Amino acid sequence: MAVPLKDLSDFVMGSSFAFIALVMLFCLLFLPRHTRTSWLALTLVVGSCGVLLMTYSPFLYTYYESYSWLWVTAFDAALFTLLPSMTFYFVKIYGPGPYRLTSRLLMFQTLYSLLCAVFLMIMTLSGTDYDGIYYFFTVYLLGMMMILQVLYLVGLSILSAIRKNKDAYIFSAGFMLLAGGALTDLLLFYAFGRGHQFVYWKWGILAFILSLMIMLGRKFIRGHDQVVQYSKELEMFNNELQRSEKMEIISELAASVAHEVRNPLQVTRGFMQLLAEKSEEGQKEYLNLALKELDRASGIITDFLTFAKPELEQVTVLNLAEELRHVTGILNPLANLSGGVIQLEVSKGVYIAGNASKLKQAVINLVKNSIEALEGEGVIKIRVFKDKEHAVISIRDNGVGMDMQELSRLGEPYFSNKTKGTGLGLMVTFRIIEAMQGKIHFTSHKGIGTEAVIQIPLASP
Repeated sequence: MAVPLKDLSDFVMGSSFAFIALVMLFCLLFLPRHTRTSWLALTLVVGSCGVLLMTYSPFLYTYYESYSWLWVTAFDAALFTLLPSMTFYFVKIYGPGPYRLTSRLLMFQTLYSLLCAVFLMIMTLSGTDYDGIYYFFTVYLLGMMMILQVLYLVGLSILSAIRKNKDAYIFSAGFMLLAGGALTDLLLFYAFGRGHQFVYWKWGILAFILSLMIMLGRKFIRGHDQVVQYSKELEMFNNELQRSEKMEIISELAASVAHEVRNPLQVTRGFMQLLAEKSEEGQKEYLNLALKELDRASGIITDFLTFAKPELEQVTVLNLAEELRHVTGILNPLANLSGGVIQLEVSKGVYIAGNASKLKQAVINLVKNSIEALEGEGVIKIRVFKDKEHAVISIRDNGVGMDMQELSRLGEPYFSNKTKGTGLGLMVTFRIIEAMQGKIHFTSHKGIGTEAVIQIPLASP
């Protein structure tokens, strides 16, 4: 007896789902623990749907008629497995639902499926015929429950989709197709009785399983993205820890050496200044050069002391507009000598708590770096504005810029792009901003320019 091609296609589709479920069950052994429950639920859903399609197809009943009782039993067992498995997967994706209704539905379905399974086992082993009672509980009553379950899950899917959950869109599309097919078959069954052939639910199952697989794939991708993000944050924290350790070492070195070195320098400078006053004109040039170098050395020592002890002695409420105008006035002549222009744009009413001299020192260091980075004519834009609960100072230039390697080393001890630079200026700037509970961030592109952004908590005037 030949089997229609459409009936054979049902068997092939069901066999494919069953094979996929076996592969997924094998893969379960290699998955992380936190993903196993959702994977197992999807495996049970796919496997149950495969068995339903295989045992519903006339293919088995035509060529293996003597095992008809086995196919019917497998169909019922798969149905008893599918309903709680689908609800369980829904719980894993969307949670327990409002008032834990989805979790309670899962518990009720699990108990009801177990009772039906026990009833089926008793009938199979004892050979007793309770077909009428069994048919009532596992077909009519279970069918009603399936309709209610489908309507409930569809409602939850729509609510999740309204909340703009992308997974809800995917699930809703697949589940709507399954629900539409299943509801159509069930309503036709209740209308025409046992003579109705269930057809539409098969294609709904195919669409639904595809949507579940897409959702699970998206969940794994999100998990991978979270791992990558965690790795990046861990690397950032590790770099910050290394930087803090370096800063601590330099701080201890600066605190122990700077005071001992500064005093002899001041004494030496005083005597050289006296010698310069009494020396001849030819010698004064060399003595003045020596004094300039001593002043430079003294400035480096001052930077060491500021770095070692960045605490703000006198903390007052500062008007950033006034402070930045003062800094701009100081540095404008230097910028003009280099062919640059400083543009200041400030918002009114931006106040922070800090020390005026230390803030100016930090900003001057940054603006001087921008001036020195200009090649001929250039523009340095300084902006001050509010961003939520922070005051933001942006210093941007169109100078030579830096590559990623140079940018990552900013603030490291003794790193500088200048020929005679020590790197202490930026180190001091970092410490001052940190002492004011602020943050500093740099962005730069080679040949385009650099921007330094300082964020400091706002204060009330």
